[in-house]
Amino acid sequence: MSDLFPERIETERLVLEAATTGTVDPLELYEHVREGAPHIDEVTEYLTWTPHETPKETAEFLELVTEERENGEGATYVVRPKPGEESEARSASEGSNGDGPRDSAGEFAGLTGLAVDWDRRTATLGTWLRKRFWGRGYSGERAAALLAVAFDRLDLDAVVVGVHEGNEKSRKAVSRYVEAHGGRREGLLRNFEVAQDGSVADVHRFTVTAAEYRAATAGGDGE
Repeated sequence: MSDLFPERIETERLVLEAATTGTVDPLELYEHVREGAPHIDEVTEYLTWTPHETPKETAEFLELVTEERENGEGATYVVRPKPGEESEARSASEGSNGDGPRDSAGEFAGLTGLAVDWDRRTATLGTWLRKRFWGRGYSGERAAALLAVAFDRLDLDAVVVGVHEGNEKSRKAVSRYVEAHGGRREGLLRNFEVAQDGSVADVHRFTVTAAEYRAATAGGDGE
């Protein structure tokens, strides 16, 4: 059932490539998700996973998302900027002298994906980006692409996005792209999600229905 999901998705500035055991080197991914990776504590502060302790943990993650894709339960993608997209040069801790913007074409920017609940005909979106790719509107751009997959390819009825209480940057970004596609914030779900470290978070729930999406994107691209 892996053919349910596109192998590659292109947007104006990004390329989303399927993340599987056959397409991603676990050791390369580990360098971005490991304990001690640059800014990793900030990146994962409001996420449901914690930095990986060993490459084995990263390899097991790739096995999991590969299985989910093959079973039609969801798809995970590597996010990469297209040529001409600049990011701030890496800091000294990342192996560069931090001498200003540079072309980041093809660079690993983060992961995104959608998990499908076929019984409820609903997809849940998620993403994380390395810190130097924050603030560029990438989250909204890849969300628009995944909304199209959910509604136009998978024919689902609704898409859900959750944001942990306190994560104001993400809440504002999600609110913008959800409203742009006709959706809304439904409310705050208290003590809703348990992170890997055992902490419990309140979660803002946002949704877009198929009818809202089609009304918002009729005659346009929804941006």
